[in-house]
Amino acid sequence: MAAVLQPSPAQALAREDLCRFAAACFYQPSEELAEERLFDSIVAAAQLVDAPLARQAGRLRDAFAAEELEPLLVDYTRLFLGPTQPLARPYGCYWLTGEATLMQGPTLAVQALYREGGFDVDESCMDAPDHIAIELEFLYLLMFRRNRAHEAGDIDELAAVERLQERFLAEHLGAWIGRFGKAVRDGAGTPFYRELGGFAEAVVAMAERLE
Repeated sequence: MAAVLQPSPAQALAREDLCRFAAACFYQPSEELAEERLFDSIVAAAQLVDAPLARQAGRLRDAFAAEELEPLLVDYTRLFLGPTQPLARPYGCYWLTGEATLMQGPTLAVQALYREGGFDVDESCMDAPDHIAIELEFLYLLMFRRNRAHEAGDIDELAAVERLQERFLAEHLGAWIGRFGKAVRDGAGTPFYRELGGFAEAVVAMAERLE
């Protein structure tokens, strides 16, 4: 594993925040996203990471602001829910097996990584554990643990989290995010979701560069 220049504390925090912010974008769109200024937070974090990501974040923010809620809800449903054939199934199992049936081997495998990483999916969650938003939330947890271990000088914990993150990206999220992102971009009927497909890919690529 090549040595990576450690970011400043502000950059490290921005990188972990971008993972959870990206996760939030894959839940059903609502007025609360604007009220909570989610996209301003995304832009501010991306500006601390690098200029290309900041430009993507700016386009994502502008696309959300320019759209009414109803077209976003329609597009969200077409892309991720159906009613019959979703255009971009948001589950890793589908992209890793090519089958629409949920809770197969890849789902169980990612659950095992969650347990290893101390990550619990809320019992009230109606989505399968390999939903894109949940995998991005797990990536956030790994980045959080990695940053805290570095701050504390805990070499053993840092090495363990780095290995877990490498496995997770190689075997799960990093292995399917490209195909999923393309499906989102190709199937989207609104600029917001076209931008979101590429932004999610960029966030995962950012995490992969830390390996």
